[in-house]
Amino acid sequence: MILGIGTDLANIDRIQGTLDRFGDRFRDRVFTETEKAKAARRKDEAGTLAKRWAAKEACSKALGTGLAMGISWRDMSVSNLRTGRPVMHLTGWAADKLAQMTPAGHEAIVHVTLTDDHPWAQAFVVIEARPLSGSPA
Repeated sequence: MILGIGTDLANIDRIQGTLDRFGDRFRDRVFTETEKAKAARRKDEAGTLAKRWAAKEACSKALGTGLAMGISWRDMSVSNLRTGRPVMHLTGWAADKLAQMTPAGHEAIVHVTLTDDHPWAQAFVVIEARPLSGSPA
């Protein structure tokens, strides 16, 4: 069953402007070490960070909270499998909220997809609840 859906569209040029203005202060406030390291290795750092910004916004919407209800930017993080597939990781308050919204006998799966076409970066997040093995559906 679907527990939540969220989407966000971020402007890469706006993220670049924020990087130019605030630099590491912005990076450190919003992104995890893993996200910053990936972006630093990329030719288009702003595009990489814009996709992750959009993913965090989309995830907070899928959780039903937005970023105003105690959730921290760094409570949500995107990494990539070797195949390139993005994976959303939740910690802190975001993980607590996910646990609260997951029905008994189910596990929560957070699906995320990212795309960009300059100047836009977009993310979709779907939170799914799957029955645990041996649990009734």
